[in-house]
Amino acid sequence: MNREHAGLDRLIFVFAGWLLATAVWAADEAQLEKGRALAFDRNKGNCLSCHMIAGGELPGNGGPPLIQMKARFPDRQVLRDQIWDSSIRNPQTIMPPYGRHQILSEEELDAVTDYIHSL
Repeated sequence: MNREHAGLDRLIFVFAGWLLATAVWAADEAQLEKGRALAFDRNKGNCLSCHMIAGGELPGNGGPPLIQMKARFPDRQVLRDQIWDSSIRNPQTIMPPYGRHQILSEEELDAVTDYIHSL
């Protein structure tokens, strides 16, 4: 392979990497927006009924504010488990078991978890 082709191969490799990173970023943004919409939906996730979330209107105060979630839940799966059924960690909770009662589908749970974890 001559130098000209090697340089072109590197350029193609870098461009392909950029395209892949852009596609992943766009998918992540779409997932976060879907999770946000579900969390703010008063008929679905309804997180605002109990939690303050930045950008949410008329939040409740029955639960803690959803801030610094990666610090509070470094392991995303622990947060997902909490949303799926918070009574596992706290039997006296008033939080609905979104997964156990099938209030949210598994796909919706993942989107909400991704969004809440991003806060």
